Amino acid sequence: MVKEERLQIIISTLEKDNKVRLDQLSTLLNVSEDTVRRDIKELDNLGLLRAVRGGAIARSPIPKHYRDREHYNQQHKQAIAVKALRFLKDGQVVFFDGGTSVTALAAQLPKDLKITVVTNSFPVANILEDHPSVEVIFAGGRLQKTAFTTVGQETVDTFKKVRADICMLGICSLHHAIGITSMVYEDAQLNNIMIDHAQKTIALSTLEKINTVEPFYVCPVGDLDVIITEADPAHADLEAYKKLGIEIV
Repeated sequence: MVKEERLQIIISTLEKDNKVRLDQLSTLLNVSEDTVRRDIKELDNLGLLRAVRGGAIARSPIPKHYRDREHYNQQHKQAIAVKALRFLKDGQVVFFDGGTSVTALAAQLPKDLKITVVTNSFPVANILEDHPSVEVIFAGGRLQKTAFTTVGQETVDTFKKVRADICMLGICSLHHAIGITSMVYEDAQLNNIMIDHAQKTIALSTLEKINTVEPFYVCPVGDLDVIITEADPAHADLEAYKKLGIEIV
């Protein structure tokens, strides 16, 4: 079997299972584990998967730029937003990050809901500009153009000065063993601070981001209190998170 055929089989197996193991692929492809390891490294370098000890797991399928993510998978994001509304009560202070699922939640907030939103997201701030009851604290800083969010020390300092009731966290990648990860280093740092300064953290994640990984570590999955997806909570991909004591909605 030529290398190109091996690479295609590795990708096909990964698409089906969201993970591959060296020993399984060695048997499937009838080559040594060292050969499989080299193939996986090549695919990792191409950005098609993420190599881990003993094999590889899928990367998040979402586009990186906000404009590409804005209308991506909108139906599922709307379903997630509706589920998330039940956690919001009058008088709360809530962190909203720059995820597009969180932006969808901002657009769904009832007009009579009286909360304070702390955010670094220009789209969230823009949506809430006309909301009659929601107060907005915008964390200034340097514009991250791919995400339409602010980053940097000024942004960090704003979140550090607040003790929020809830952090609404748009997920890039989530893996029960590896943790929460992000495509962008500064986003990972800021998300960690938001989680640390909130009493409860609620992850908003479409099912396709579950059991994927990106380069920059945010925190262990155990730091989450709730995971909300568009799927039924009994979905098989969510069982590992239930075992960790996380509420699945």
